[in-house]
Amino acid sequence: MSQTPDLSPLLAPQDAKAGAEHGINAAEFQIILDRLGRQPNLVELGVFSVMWSEHCSYKSTRRHLGKFPTKNDRVIQGPGENAGVIDIGDGQACIFKMESHNHPSYIEPYQGAATGVGGILRDVFTMGARPIALVNALRFGEPDHPKTRSLVAGVVGGIAGYGNCVGVPTVAGETQFHKGYNGNILVNAMAVGLADQDKIFYSRGAEPGLAIFYVGSKTGRDGIHGATMASAEFSEGDEEKRPTVQVGDPFTEKLLIEACLELMQTDAIQSIQTWARPASPPPRSRSPTRAASASRWISTRCPSAKTV
Repeated sequence: MSQTPDLSPLLAPQDAKAGAEHGINAAEFQIILDRLGRQPNLVELGVFSVMWSEHCSYKSTRRHLGKFPTKNDRVIQGPGENAGVIDIGDGQACIFKMESHNHPSYIEPYQGAATGVGGILRDVFTMGARPIALVNALRFGEPDHPKTRSLVAGVVGGIAGYGNCVGVPTVAGETQFHKGYNGNILVNAMAVGLADQDKIFYSRGAEPGLAIFYVGSKTGRDGIHGATMASAEFSEGDEEKRPTVQVGDPFTEKLLIEACLELMQTDAIQSIQTWARPASPPPRSRSPTRAASASRWISTRCPSAKTV
């Protein structure tokens, strides 16, 4: 007879020191106390640490990102979804996503860069597009810096390896070297996909009562606290954070791409959303059938749901 697990450690009140260990500063921890009216437990603290991280909330860069133009006659979808969508005529749309994977790539160059590519591919095909091209912009330190050679080899290998495995070519890129990047490389990757304008899928639209399918790679111990790590400042001993970098699985993602695109040819999907980092539960779906994913949740119109 199985015993009921002891959940008391997860429900124990946490202090500001625990908050700091989760990347939450003193001012942010005070906001949590004010909003909850009490100390958060470990589960709540974990959710706050992810959702309030720079990686997920853009808390320091949002004001600057908001200065970019996002509305135009050809803009079908601006900020607020998994990827941007532009009308390119003839009933077709270009769907694209750009993302940085700087800190993970500095700590573990190959997997950091590879999972950066995997993440943006995921965002693009979740919107209903077939990924057709990858682009990157890389910044490294001085060529004679002791870490530069290994960082270049790992990052370039990760980008190329992941793209080759999923069958999406890297069609353009640029690389620059400067001493200003000796301790803080920049790895920016972009994925571009093609879709029909009447076959674009969104994360919104889910409704109570719909089944939710959660599909993607197997869950491992890698990538835990990845969002908070990616948002932290660089410091000594960062190499010890390698377990926080997710290990990519391009072959599973290739299967996921084809499965999702095939499913999108049916009328089963109500809403679909990427769910790359453990933060909050996925939105609910709309009728008893549409689906998500890599992870990805899919709200579906089926009468029952299961985990794939």
